[in-house]
Amino acid sequence: MKNFIYFLFVLSLIMNFNLYADSPITSTNISSAYKNYEIVVKASDANGDLSVELLEFLLLPENPIDVKIAIINELSWDVDGKKNSLIFWRYIKEFFDYDDEQDFQKYAHADHLLCMAYLKALDNYHNVDDAIVYADLALVKNQESYTFNIIHALINAQKQMDYDWCKVYVLTNVVRTNDNLNKDMKITAVNNIFRYMDLYKDNCK
Repeated sequence: MKNFIYFLFVLSLIMNFNLYADSPITSTNISSAYKNYEIVVKASDANGDLSVELLEFLLLPENPIDVKIAIINELSWDVDGKKNSLIFWRYIKEFFDYDDEQDFQKYAHADHLLCMAYLKALDNYHNVDDAIVYADLALVKNQESYTFNIIHALINAQKQMDYDWCKVYVLTNVVRTNDNLNKDMKITAVNNIFRYMDLYKDNCK
């Protein structure tokens, strides 16, 4: 009997771990497709925290948005939460002299809004409400970018994990099937995303 109870306890731990680890935000590998970029390699050596060098790369508008997203993806997530979005906010607030977050939300470059959205999602994937606000604002400013659309979809899919697993799949598949978008993300990264997201397809039957 004791062995059976112990088995149930271990099984519950495994199930809880899977609930934590398997989700659109935590299980979509984007950065591995960008390991030929030195800045992404530096992100992998940053112990999961934004450095000044990484912050400077994220702030420059001329740097490709997909590489910025790869950097943030490489910094990854932690079950206990992270604070990279706060680091990003403090740096960008001082750099651009924003009065507050409302000021930032209104005037920020689209890339900066998307970076903030993705950072917030990875910082706390249990609650992506704030991340969705930034993702929505970012998408308004750049509706043609595949990268903007897929990150927006992944964050919203994360929210739907608690409600509708079919919608989890549909949100990202709509982006995949939109031929009008500017394909500004490496196909290897896209394939990595859907290697995971396609697992939810059967929930739409």
